[in-house]
Amino acid sequence: MAVLVLGIRLVYFCVIEFSSLIKGICSMKFVDFMCEKAIRVELQATDKPSVIQELVAALVESGQVKEDDQAGIIEAIMKREELGSTGIGRGVAVPHAKHPSVENLIGTVGVSAEGIGFESLDAENVQLFFLLISPPDRPGDHLRALENISRQLRDDTFCRFLKQSKTAEDITQLLEEADNNQFAS
Repeated sequence: MAVLVLGIRLVYFCVIEFSSLIKGICSMKFVDFMCEKAIRVELQATDKPSVIQELVAALVESGQVKEDDQAGIIEAIMKREELGSTGIGRGVAVPHAKHPSVENLIGTVGVSAEGIGFESLDAENVQLFFLLISPPDRPGDHLRALENISRQLRDDTFCRFLKQSKTAEDITQLLEEADNNQFAS
């Protein structure tokens, strides 16, 4: 009987450890892909194309994207938008695309105090933009980043604090807090 109990405990321990390991491997954190130097807290854009251009330009300025690739990346994101708006509602949009010019998943955040028309699912203006670009051969990273963003954006407090942020450092701190599960998601 003791051997059976010991065996059950060992199996239980292995399952718990394996689950933790898989969760760690599968989860993606903001720190893994967000570029603080490209965060924009006061977007100047007034429409969908210009907000995408402004955020991609921020990635160019931060050195994450080559200037020669800027137009192609913007085109890829706009093509994705033609399939259906990435304005997911509640003042949030996640424009994204895959592009061969990037070696790793990269992203940035933009905030518009007034909001920008983005053809969102709820027809409301968008204030929070999470722009992602990933290499075509890394779809898993792309999906995990989208999952992380959508999970975190379900938290109203997190969204409210992001919309109220005044600096890129404020946003970076909020993203770190979300990575550390300091928001209920």
